[in-house]
Amino acid sequence: MSQATLSMRRVEPADTPAFDAYPDRMIYHTREWMGFIAETQDAEPVVAEVKDGGAVVGLFHGLIFRRYGLRLFGSPFPGWTTMYMGFNLDEGVARHAAVKAAADFVHRELGCVHMELVDRNITAEMASEIGFRYDFVDSYETDLTQSEDEIFGSMRSACRRCIRKAEKSGVQIEEGGDEQFADQYYHQLEDVFLKQGLVPTYGVDRVRALIKWLYPTGNLLLLRARDPEGNCIATGIYPGMNKTAQFWGNASYRASQGFRPNEALHWHAMRYWKKRGAHVFDWGGGGTYKEKYGCARLEVPRLMIPKYEALLRLRDASKRLVESRQRFLGRMASKRQ
Repeated sequence: MSQATLSMRRVEPADTPAFDAYPDRMIYHTREWMGFIAETQDAEPVVAEVKDGGAVVGLFHGLIFRRYGLRLFGSPFPGWTTMYMGFNLDEGVARHAAVKAAADFVHRELGCVHMELVDRNITAEMASEIGFRYDFVDSYETDLTQSEDEIFGSMRSACRRCIRKAEKSGVQIEEGGDEQFADQYYHQLEDVFLKQGLVPTYGVDRVRALIKWLYPTGNLLLLRARDPEGNCIATGIYPGMNKTAQFWGNASYRASQGFRPNEALHWHAMRYWKKRGAHVFDWGGGGTYKEKYGCARLEVPRLMIPKYEALLRLRDASKRLVESRQRFLGRMASKRQ
C-alpha cells in the first residue's frame, strides 16, 4: 500500500455503508456522539473517507467550530469531554501518513487554521515521527479480558475493602436513567468540585445532551448508588462500544462517602461492560486515585497542527485564561457557602 498517496474526501455518514465495520471503532466515532458534540459546542460534524489512490482505506472524524473569529477543527478539541477521535483505518494503513493527509484536508479543503487530534492508536513514537507539536492526554486502563477475580485481585487491598463495605452497608447499584438523572448527577458534581474550591467545567445541559443522544443507543450505562434508605448518594456515567468502555464521569455527596459508593459504581461498571464483550475499561483521564483499581497508566498524544505557528501561542494564552477563570469561579462558589 502506497502511504504517500493518502488523501481525504468529505462524505455524508449515509454515504458510508462500512461506517460501523471498522474494528478500531469507538463510541466517539459514532453519529450520535458527534451529534452530542455538535449540539453542545455549536460545531459542524465532518466525516471524510481516507483514500489510497481510488480505494477507501478508512474514515476520519471531527468537527468544525469557531473561536475568537477563527475557523478551527477538533478531532476532538479540549473541553469537549471527549477523550479520543481521529481515524478508523484498514489494517496496514500507517496512521502517521493519515495524519499528514488529514492536516492538508483540514487546512486546504475545510479552510480551518488550526486542528487538534487525539487518536487512541497513535503512540508517542508515531507522534515524534509525524513532527507536529504534541502533549499528552493522560488516562488509565483496566484489562477486562482478565477474569473478574483477577481484576478484583489486582486492586489495592483498601479499594477491595471499600467495595465490600458498600455491599455490607446495603448500598444498592441501580442501572438506568430517567428525567431526573442529569440533575442528580450534576448536583452531586457541584458538591465534589466545591470540596476543591472549584466549579464544574461544564453545565448540566452537557449531561442532558449526552443522555439524549447516547442513551437510546444502548451504548451509555447510567448508574445510581442508593443508601439503605433508598436515597441516591452517587451517580456514574459510562459509555462503551465494541471493545472499549469508558468512564465519563461520576459524582457523590460528601456526606455519604462513608458508604463508599464510588468504588461500588466503578466495579459494577467494569463487570457490566466485560459481560458485553469489552476488552478495555478506559478510566477517562488522569487522577492518581484511579491507581488503587490496579489499572495501567496510559498516555495518548494530542497533536496540535496549526496552519500558522503563531496560533500555538494564542492557544496557550487561551488555555491559561480558561484555567484562571475556573479558579476564580471556584473561589466565588466557596465564598457563597
